[in-house]
Amino acid sequence: MSVALRTDREGGHATLVPTGSFDLSHATEVTQAVSDAEASLNGCRSVDVDLTQLDRIDGAGAVLLARLLDRLEADGRQASVKGDNPEATRLIALYRERRTILPAPQIRTTNPLTRIGAVVAQLPGKANDAFDFIGRCAVAIPKAAVTPRSVDWRSLPSLMQEIGADALPVTSAANLVVGIIIGLLGISELGRFGANSYVPELVVVAHFRELGPLVTAIVVAGRSGAGLASKMATMKVSEEIDALRSMGFDPVRWLVLPRCLALAVTVPLLTWVGDLLALVGGLVATVVMTDMTPHAYMEGTLKAITASNLLTGLIKAPFLALAIGLIACGQGLLTRGGAAAVGARTTTAVVLAIFSTIVISALFTLFFALMGA
Repeated sequence: MSVALRTDREGGHATLVPTGSFDLSHATEVTQAVSDAEASLNGCRSVDVDLTQLDRIDGAGAVLLARLLDRLEADGRQASVKGDNPEATRLIALYRERRTILPAPQIRTTNPLTRIGAVVAQLPGKANDAFDFIGRCAVAIPKAAVTPRSVDWRSLPSLMQEIGADALPVTSAANLVVGIIIGLLGISELGRFGANSYVPELVVVAHFRELGPLVTAIVVAGRSGAGLASKMATMKVSEEIDALRSMGFDPVRWLVLPRCLALAVTVPLLTWVGDLLALVGGLVATVVMTDMTPHAYMEGTLKAITASNLLTGLIKAPFLALAIGLIACGQGLLTRGGAAAVGARTTTAVVLAIFSTIVISALFTLFFALMGA
């Protein structure tokens, strides 16, 4: 028996009357009939499907009619099924329910201990990757000495300009403010005992030994570390790193060594300039808040500036700089994916660099304390 889907229209209402066998063996004819009927329903506000004359229907035919009814309702029309055909009505309603009622999404709740365990389980692998990268950088140093052309020395001046000179205003301002803060704290605490004369020594010891290199490294990590990580990640995503390898260049020697060297040279200089500005900040705070003269403050400062106080902070600076460079470049080279991966790796590099500088500074402080320096 032939398959048909007759359309009877009365104004804005239409009745679809399927006839014949709406089953899998007539799937092609049923599909064409449903498509033609749907095209003829333009302008209809309500549609009924009369199943009275339908001879046979199976799952395939029910699915096609159910999808037609769904599309009509999605367009804002009223669609319903009528006619004395319980089996066909049941099948169509069944498939419509399966299509419209979606299972509720299962929200997986993870136990906090499980999350902690997952993070801890990843630590050995990440530590292994970190030590592997540090080892590759260490091996690259003698190779670079033997083959100087394998290092991009021409980029060193621009890197020092970007990392050092361009960052000088930010690091100087940060150290100046820190010097003012130390001076104000010293006045607040030592002033209660009438010991304002020790404020210059407090500024020198606190800033030269601890806060100077630490504040400078944190600012450099947030500024230059993010820039280095994003550039390396962009080069990785755009396959420039792979192009270097294909030309016989080692990315560690060509890219990482110049950046680490630029950081190791500029960060101690930035720290030294920051120390001077911290003294200015302490001087301003002390002279404004107390009756100490600038001459008296300078005398106290010069007495406190010893080789131990000065070198203790400057010795830390290159190690903090190397940590920033290795983390920024290492995270950049680990980038996989697109722009989102570049942003994620940059954020990770900044967080790890800042945390590492704090830890390294604390370890140096502990070492100097044990050595009595």
